[in-house]
Amino acid sequence: MTPAVELIDVHKAFGRTPIIRGVTLAVEAGTRQALIGPNGAGKSTLFNLITGKYPVSSGRIRLKGEDVTGRRPYEINRRGLSRSFQVTNIFPWLSVYENVRCGVLWSLGYRYSFWHRVDAARDAHERTETVLEQLHLAARRHVPAGVLSYAEQRALEIGITIAGGADVILLDEPTSGMSRSETEQVVQLIRQVTAGKTLLMVEHDMSVVFDLADRIAVLVYGQVIAHDTPERIRASTAVQEAYLGAPARVG
Repeated sequence: MTPAVELIDVHKAFGRTPIIRGVTLAVEAGTRQALIGPNGAGKSTLFNLITGKYPVSSGRIRLKGEDVTGRRPYEINRRGLSRSFQVTNIFPWLSVYENVRCGVLWSLGYRYSFWHRVDAARDAHERTETVLEQLHLAARRHVPAGVLSYAEQRALEIGITIAGGADVILLDEPTSGMSRSETEQVVQLIRQVTAGKTLLMVEHDMSVVFDLADRIAVLVYGQVIAHDTPERIRASTAVQEAYLGAPARVG
């Protein structure tokens, strides 16, 4: 089966400083995979390479078998990949409904137009309502996104990420800064909205990682040192030493 995302000997340096040092990684279609590693390992940089925000220094990146190396972020997005960010990235002055609808319109074929009323787009309305129901934000549809609670804003960003119908989803620390109860709600939401899709996430909360992921890749100093099932990653002494600095139980 063709991997949903494939990195082949990917390198990235900023000036003379190497950040990603020869990453080869295949993310199987329809699986949920986590990318973990200590601070400064290069996880967000790797996300930025996959999504086209940063150009690779060398190596190739493929999306569903197509070489997307050097493609712009919007070109990669239109090929079925969408992402969230570490810092909540929403339109705070727009309503919850309008935020989600922004993510829906392009995927349904709507383009920039000054003479068509977006409110008349019934298919966009129906898909937006479906996403709001998935997010459990239907009752908040008319509220400005900027006044939502932090957990609701993170849920809304996940909704915007999946609203366009992408089948490859990248989430960058989706539960960062949340309480345990908020985290549990977001984990359940992620499980629901990514069903049948490919998920690659960066996450520091190991309970979230082991709860959600089918496979885990461990990135240390810009290199993948392990990529395996959660059970084998948990039991790996090499991973424990590299990730925690000393032999210890992960999780």
